[in-house]
Amino acid sequence: MRPVARHVGLAAAALLAAALLLGGAARAQEETEHEEEFSYARGGEHGPEHWGEIKPEWAACGAGRMQSPIHLSHERVSLVRSLGYLDHAYRPAQASIVNRGHDIMVRFEDDAGGLVINGTAYQLKQLHWHSPTEHTVDGRRYDLELHLVHESAEGKAAVVGILYEAGGRRDPLLHQMEPFIRRIADKRDREERVGVVDPRAVRGRASVYYRYMGSLTVPPCTEGVIWTILKRVQTVSKYQLELLREAVHDDMEKNARPLQEVNSRDVSIFRPSARKH
Repeated sequence: MRPVARHVGLAAAALLAAALLLGGAARAQEETEHEEEFSYARGGEHGPEHWGEIKPEWAACGAGRMQSPIHLSHERVSLVRSLGYLDHAYRPAQASIVNRGHDIMVRFEDDAGGLVINGTAYQLKQLHWHSPTEHTVDGRRYDLELHLVHESAEGKAAVVGILYEAGGRRDPLLHQMEPFIRRIADKRDREERVGVVDPRAVRGRASVYYRYMGSLTVPPCTEGVIWTILKRVQTVSKYQLELLREAVHDDMEKNARPLQEVNSRDVSIFRPSARKH
């Protein structure tokens, strides 16, 4: 082989190897969409305590040291004002809704915007709900948790979590999704196009939030996920809460993973400085 051709061949091989590595990283950051492979039933054969034993690629669910969700305790968080306000910019985009068996997911088909963390851009890919909340705050577990799942160009994940309690006021985004959720209820793997969805309908205020490094909360429980949990608790109507539960829970009372050990991780909170009068 001539030198030029050899160099071109080596360069092509290097690019292929890099693409495979990035592809593997991206797949590792994706949640499984097959509910029949795992369960939320405590003590069951496929329950949370056994997720790490079901498949070799799910080993992090049992052996990982940076797993999610965690308890967010006021006594264990550090105020870090250098985190700054959450830098996000969302926009309306075409979307579809999917009953994944273990949750209801809204998948964005177009560019729905995203957020920037430490100079890295993360695009909003999908959102889904868990009930009750997976994260707890100062000993309290709320009724519902919304996850907005973002992904960087390198396949890394960043998730924004918003907590809800049941009350009289309905959630605008869920209100738009209600007729579609009713249509796909109890129909595992059913997907329907819902037209344009505006992520800005989520009312969560990002002025105060928790930040820590964790994992996906469903298999493969991949670590290296940047978690942002908004401190302000939102309201969801009791009807909307029951609609989500009945659509996916079957005979299970919840689709929330048990709390994981914080271990030696740092948990930060951003709170803007008090305004001087």
